[in-house]
Amino acid sequence: SGYHGLGVGAFTLDWAGISAYHGSPLVAPWSSIANTAAGFVMFIYLIVPLCYWKFDTFDARKFPIFSNQLFTASGQKYDTTKVLTREFDLNVAAYESYGKLYLSPLFAISIGSGFLRFTATIVHVALFHGGDIWRQSRSAMSSAAAKMDVHAKLMRRYKQVPQWWFLVLLVGSVAVSLVMSFVYREEVQLPWWGMLFAFALAFVVTLPIGVIQATTNQQPGYDIIAQFMIGYALPGKPIANLLFKIYGRISTVHALSFLADLKLGHYMKIPPRCMYTAQLVGTVVAGVVNLAVAWWMLGSIDNICDVEALHPDSPWTCPKYRVTFDASVIWGLIGPARLFGRHGLYRNLVWLFLAGAVLPVPVWLLSRAFPEKKWIALINVPVISYGFAGMPPATPTNIASWLVTGTIFNYFVFKYRKGWWQKYNYVLSAALDAGTAFMGVLIFFA
Repeated sequence: SGYHGLGVGAFTLDWAGISAYHGSPLVAPWSSIANTAAGFVMFIYLIVPLCYWKFDTFDARKFPIFSNQLFTASGQKYDTTKVLTREFDLNVAAYESYGKLYLSPLFAISIGSGFLRFTATIVHVALFHGGDIWRQSRSAMSSAAAKMDVHAKLMRRYKQVPQWWFLVLLVGSVAVSLVMSFVYREEVQLPWWGMLFAFALAFVVTLPIGVIQATTNQQPGYDIIAQFMIGYALPGKPIANLLFKIYGRISTVHALSFLADLKLGHYMKIPPRCMYTAQLVGTVVAGVVNLAVAWWMLGSIDNICDVEALHPDSPWTCPKYRVTFDASVIWGLIGPARLFGRHGLYRNLVWLFLAGAVLPVPVWLLSRAFPEKKWIALINVPVISYGFAGMPPATPTNIASWLVTGTIFNYFVFKYRKGWWQKYNYVLSAALDAGTAFMGVLIFFA
């Protein structure tokens, strides 16, 4: 089954399903698609089957091979209400009585790939791009006039955005967040130092993740790492865990999204102050509208996100938010120490931190030893591990369809019909994205 198993041969023509997790495959370079394919095939068709059928890793055969549910030792769904206090903290006595938490094998290995991906990203960027980052940093700090390309020269005709505009937003956002952590400390569970820790983490990792995104069009997330860290610092606090993830990981997501917008504006010669205003207004409008719509949906759609109570054909299953809930239980409520600590069932997955730090090194050494072999430098360990990212809620069908579509357009069409590709490829990608969004609105009101 493409949605409940390994999805061998499964394929979808639904563009929303194809582009939901890795973005449009038409805009990813072929090298990125090839790296993602290598990771996908290795994990889905080699590692997971071996762990499940050959070695019964983590008592795998007690559970479905692929599921976004949490389980008890007997394979029943884990009822988190039995281990919660009224304050949404962990009731340790109830947890010890009810039993340990278990994951489906694919879910567990997907978490392990997140460990590998984080350290691989840091090491890969340091080895392959560290020199460039250092030179650019020194140049930015230098008072000497920087070399400008034609785009930068043309953009000098416009008034630039003063730095204090950005600083006001930054300081204001941090101040409001800290006030919230003091005023609503019992509700949000995250203390002021947790807020500052989240901001510091985002500040550190945005650059290396941005480098990977700029060179491969793939953004390796660190949701798992953010929740892993705060899970050790604040065990038994699921709401604090989710909030830390939002302030840490999502800050990076939006920072890189805004940078991409600014880059587009730079190439399209849009005045910087117009871009700033559009981004600010768009953020405020989107925040208000999203919150209002979510509030309305929760109050208007019966049993929304409750898979067991919904009709089998209902679209309101909320797979992404189910996994978000699972993550708050794994990292916040139960805590990483109980699952991945010294006596945890999944403790061996922590070794993937070391594997991620080591694997980029031989690739870098080979690329230096054989500079004429250009393909060696295209081997990207973070992107290889990204071939397994997002599952669940992503399914093998989503990723396999993304890979096939990307290969057709960015390898075969690019190679044999390059004129068509240059003229229509990106236009087609934009049309598919816009058409899917527009039809989603029409279908909802139909």
